Amino acid sequence: MAEQTAVKEQNTATAKKTVRFDIQRQDTPDSKPYWESFEVEYRPNMNVISALMEIRRNPVNTDGGKTTPINWEMNCLEEVCGACSMIINGRPRQACTALIDNLAQPIKLEPMRTFPVVRDLVVDREVMFDSLKRVKAWIPIDGTYDLGEGPRMPERKRQWAYELSKCMTCGVCLEACPNVNDKTDFIGPALISQVRLFNTHPTGAMNKDERLDALLQDGGLQECGNSQNCVVACPKGIPLTTSIAAMNRSATIHSFKNFFGSDHLVD
Repeated sequence: MAEQTAVKEQNTATAKKTVRFDIQRQDTPDSKPYWESFEVEYRPNMNVISALMEIRRNPVNTDGGKTTPINWEMNCLEEVCGACSMIINGRPRQACTALIDNLAQPIKLEPMRTFPVVRDLVVDREVMFDSLKRVKAWIPIDGTYDLGEGPRMPERKRQWAYELSKCMTCGVCLEACPNVNDKTDFIGPALISQVRLFNTHPTGAMNKDERLDALLQDGGLQECGNSQNCVVACPKGIPLTTSIAAMNRSATIHSFKNFFGSDHLVD
């Protein structure tokens, strides 16, 4: 009896624990999505990316059929680049920081639907980068001559501006926002926050009015429905709703200045 118990315990200890994934796939941008399931051997501390790499090494689904490897994007694996954004168990987030131990099974992976799907979990985030151009999200210094030492930011302002600079253009806040869809041109909370960041910079403020003009155009601030999903979803904890409120105030003052031609209003 004792020997049978020991053998049973040994078999249990050596049994392979597996993790099941249900992955929504799409072969081309125009084809219909479909679901395919996979199982990978569990390892301690594994994340979604490591599981996808295992599936890529051996692309066999749960029916035992050989299939094509899953397509997805990754780069830094440190939640800095934003490339591995996808929907994991119904929530938009980064796959590199999604630990298997913290996820309910079967783990469902889907591409973000705010952006056009290229293939499987790969999406085209070009609209975000086009919006960055639209709001001039950069400091316009060409570097062809020495401008000398630039103006210093007060430490208090520098600290909260640094929080805004953590944005990695991952697209998670756009995916979570109900106002970003194919029926609106809303640029989304991340881009509004970037306007606040660059308008705060002493040199970037030279183009402050141009950025505010961009936010007052179609798809700008007026499209925000204040659902506040963005600030909850942001993986970097950026105060997006605070930025939206601040830009609403700045844009309102800017509008009054344009309308009345007055320089007496202070932002």
